[in-house]
Amino acid sequence: MRGPDIQLLVGYLYWIRDRVLDAAGALGPEAFATTVSVNGRDLRQTLVHELDVEWSWRQRLRGAPPETWGPEAELRVEDYPTVEALVAHWCADEVEMRGWIASLTDENLEAAWTAGRLEGFPLWYYLVHILSHGIQQLTDAAAILSDAGHSPGDLDFLNAIDALQRSQP
Repeated sequence: MRGPDIQLLVGYLYWIRDRVLDAAGALGPEAFATTVSVNGRDLRQTLVHELDVEWSWRQRLRGAPPETWGPEAELRVEDYPTVEALVAHWCADEVEMRGWIASLTDENLEAAWTAGRLEGFPLWYYLVHILSHGIQQLTDAAAILSDAGHSPGDLDFLNAIDALQRSQP
């Protein structure tokens, strides 16, 4: 896996996220925190969990000590009472994620990496794990939103690529 491939997939993940957050913004604050759950999490819990996973795995893969990304450092759902609060944190986190991903060379991506008990995989395996987890969680959020009458629309990869290419100068 090459750097541009990972960057494209990260762009896809954030494209989905933006569509989901736009739809979530139409719910209003009360519904954001009280939607029906999928897989044991409501909409807000699902979205905060996804942000937490993206952030904590990045910290872990960059070599931060476990106390800064482990269970004791987990993001708290109650710290995000509104979609706007979540968007503000996630947009700042996106800048960090994209900067880190852009700094990785193809050699970095192919190198065996240590990440806790999961040792020896190439770095790109862990990144694909983060991305596939994000797609799953955001798809769960889309299902919750659709049930609430606020579908984010089609989230297909080719739709995202078409939209992303049209948005570039």
